[in-house]
Amino acid sequence: MTVYEACPERVEGKGAAQHCRWTFLNSLSRVDMNTRISHKSPAIVLYCLDYGESDRIVTFYTSDFGKIKGIAKGARRSKKRFSNALESFSHGNVLFYKKGRGTLAFIEGFDIVDHYANIREELEKTLISSYLIELVDKFTPEGKKNAELFHLVRNFLGLINAENSLDVLIRFFEIRLLKVMGYEPVLDRCTMCKKPVNEKISYHFIVNDGGLRCNTCYQNNSSYLDVSLGTIKTLLLGKEIDMERITRIILSDQIAKESKNILVSLICHLIGKEIKSLHVLNEIREICI
Repeated sequence: MTVYEACPERVEGKGAAQHCRWTFLNSLSRVDMNTRISHKSPAIVLYCLDYGESDRIVTFYTSDFGKIKGIAKGARRSKKRFSNALESFSHGNVLFYKKGRGTLAFIEGFDIVDHYANIREELEKTLISSYLIELVDKFTPEGKKNAELFHLVRNFLGLINAENSLDVLIRFFEIRLLKVMGYEPVLDRCTMCKKPVNEKISYHFIVNDGGLRCNTCYQNNSSYLDVSLGTIKTLLLGKEIDMERITRIILSDQIAKESKNILVSLICHLIGKEIKSLHVLNEIREICI
């Protein structure tokens, strides 16, 4: 189609081509604005909220588009399109479209891949998975792709669903999440003198530094957390060990306590608040788990 063929009125004389060019471009803009483009991506359901009589507001973390929030029209009534698939922790493929930035996506469908039934049947696994999901939500802005993070969440939900070594999964997820998001704690050297960790030297973890200080560089007025060489080695291992070998790792009481203090303190420092789901997990564990 030429510019003149697109022009609804033929304007003769000076400026005719320019007039028709703008008419053509305006017609293209109208077409673009009215065109609905659907997207499909692997996704994990983070949160669901009932809305109105039959709709749901759903937050997903997707492989291709990062975190998206959308409305699933008639989700609580439609067995064909959703079939009870829109529940936290569910892994599947979401089909959606958006009309513009800052607006809710319209969820057209969600094909379930794994419902993680064991997570839903066991209270502790449900609480731990809720903690993982809240971490992902707190650390991610909407619409920023991070495929590595998506695969991390999916893999750990699979492990939680299948395994019983839950504390090591929590700690290793935390440190891998920090690494993926660019907040990896410095555990292989002193943050001040930069000297590599030495078995003959004692270390302290300084939350504000996001890493270790050796005994020489440590100042008494600095707030610190105790950390043994065993904890340092375990956390370094946790960043790199193959997924299928993670549950073979057994944490001693000391390592479990120190690693939890270090990672949770650093996470809370970074996001500036307490993680509610972790608080609930700790309270329920004290009461009945």
